[in-house]
Amino acid sequence: MTIDLFTYTLRLADDAAILGQRLGEWCGHAPTLEEDIGLANVALDHIGQARTLYTYAGEVEGEGRDEDQLCFLRKEREFGNCLLVEQPNGDFAHTIARQLFFSAFMLPFWRKLTGSKDATLAAIAAKAEKEATYHLRHSSEWTIRLGDGTQESAARMQEAIDTLWPYTGELFEADEAVTRLIAEGIAVDPASIRDEWHSTIRDVLDQAVLRMPPEGWMQTGGRGGRHSESFGHLLTEMQYMQRAYPGLRW
Repeated sequence: MTIDLFTYTLRLADDAAILGQRLGEWCGHAPTLEEDIGLANVALDHIGQARTLYTYAGEVEGEGRDEDQLCFLRKEREFGNCLLVEQPNGDFAHTIARQLFFSAFMLPFWRKLTGSKDATLAAIAAKAEKEATYHLRHSSEWTIRLGDGTQESAARMQEAIDTLWPYTGELFEADEAVTRLIAEGIAVDPASIRDEWHSTIRDVLDQAVLRMPPEGWMQTGGRGGRHSESFGHLLTEMQYMQRAYPGLRW
């Protein structure tokens, strides 16, 4: 169970860290000052979640690795984040679509994880649920604003939805490690979130006057360490300080 719990916690930490890094890339480049601050705050929420989860993962592993070592000294194939969170920012519409898909999953996920038999995960989830509520509201409002805006903003938002849709299937995957933790009452069954996720996305897209992409083939591999081409470049930037100046602390 210890190995399963370590793997599960580490994946959650990786999701949060990588998405926080992607959102942080917008700092100083967002379309408005208010949104520059808004995206930075969402990034900080994810980074805060990552730090707490990495710390707990290190405790579970019991080999002396802390948050810095787990985040900044692992190689590409050792990361288990889902492919969705590592996708490049693209234009503003792509960033919003990525956040919408992820937040619509994570809000019910954190809510369910508050009932975990693992007290630490349950406590982390209780705090993260409040943050995810804002993340979903923020991305939903922007999706509606862009989708029901100008002809160009609608076209860009629809293109972003269509492009990122194939990366959403991985959110609902559960391998043997997760399945064992589900049976023990520790992990959340991602399949139990699918209906609520679809309902949330459909409601937002209907308000945005955008079409729901058809079901079809989905990308996968991130949980097993198989990542997008851009992921290595992301890690190069994220891990630069720790590798250039060993021993720095977060």
